[in-house]
Formats: sequence, C-alpha cells, structure tokens
Amino acid sequence: MAARRQRRRVKKKTRSQLQLWGAVAAAIAVVWVSGNWSTVWPVLVTVPAAAALGGAGWALLRAHRQAVGRGQAWRAQQEARARELSMAQVDALTWQEFETYIAELCRRDGCTDVVVSGKSGDLGADVVGYLADGRKLVIQCKKYAPHRSVSSQDMQKFVGTARLEHGADVALFVTTGRAFTRDALGLALRQDIVALHRDLLGSWVKGAHLESLMPLNGSGGGVTRRPR
Repeated sequence: MAARRQRRRVKKKTRSQLQLWGAVAAAIAVVWVSGNWSTVWPVLVTVPAAAALGGAGWALLRAHRQAVGRGQAWRAQQEARARELSMAQVDALTWQEFETYIAELCRRDGCTDVVVSGKSGDLGADVVGYLADGRKLVIQCKKYAPHRSVSSQDMQKFVGTARLEHGADVALFVTTGRAFTRDALGLALRQDIVALHRDLLGSWVKGAHLESLMPLNGSGGGVTRRPR
C-alpha cells in the first residue's frame, strides 16, 4: 500500500513537471514564430525561475513539518519516559506510603486540612482535604501493579460513598494501574468522579497541578478505555 502511494506521488510529480516544461516550450515556439523575442524572453526566464523557487520553498516547508513532527514525537517519548522514571519510585511505596504521598501532592498544590485515614474500613476516603477554593476533596487511592486496571466493582464502591458518606464536592480516584476498565471509566464519567490512571498520576508526580489534570478525567495520552 505504501509503495503504491509512493508510485502515485512520483507519477503526479512527473506529470506536473512535464506540464510546466511543455508550457515553456510552447511559449518559446510562439515567440520564435512571432520574432518578438526581445520582449518576451524575460518572461520565459522568470517562469522557470519562479517554479524552481516555489519547488524549493515547498521542499523546505515539508522538511520543516517533518522535523517538527519528529520533535514532537521525541518530546512525547521523553515525557513518557520521565513519568515512568518517577513512577518507579512511587511503585516502590507501600499502600500506606502511597496514600501519604498523595496527600503530600495535594498539599503541594494548595489543598488545606489534608488528612490521611491510613486504615481499612474508611469507606473509600483514603485522603480527605479541601481545594484552594474551599471545595471538599475525597480521594480513593489504589496501589496496583502497573499492568492492572481498576474494575467497575472498585469504582462502584467509591461512587456509593464519596458523596453520600463523605460529602465530597470533588471525588478523585487515583491509581498506579495503567487504566480503568471501560465500565469503570463510564461509571466515573456518569457520576462525576475524577479518574486518574498511571499516566495522569505520572504527570501529577512530575509537577502538573491537580486542578489542571481533573478535566482530563481518564484521558491524557495514557492507555484508556472510553465507554461506548
């Protein structure tokens, strides 16, 4: 398929060149017959020169676009690598240390009265605090292996307690796992739960502000599964 497209591009380019030089040859023939060469020859020189300059400009523009594309791809790769290097340190934490670390990230981003439950039976409120604008923030932390996904059952439990039990204005589910399952993410979107998977958590760890990540809610360049 790629070879076919390449052949088509070559044929199109060749056809354009033949049309250009055909037009130049026709103009020369007309001038030769009319004998008015002194008047028209500057035009005949200018047309090929303009065509050559245009071709060179297009080649430079195309090369620039390709370079920009390669640069963007390289930066995205480096950012992903940096996130994973940071996440390697997070992966080494225990689940209790992970909850404490999430609380520290909240404080770094201006949250106040941040409290860590540090125990089981907390009904999904692993970390509780207040955003800078006064909204109550309730966080469920899941310290999962990098390859795991958060299930719909995990999300259902948090949905059932975040607001009814804890009065959350903002309910945040954060995991070290790679993604949320399709059903879990669909439930989060319907119930206004902010879902931060591994890539978004990595961005938070690297310095992104929490409130800049909340609108992404399960997206943002990671392995995501959108609801149907």
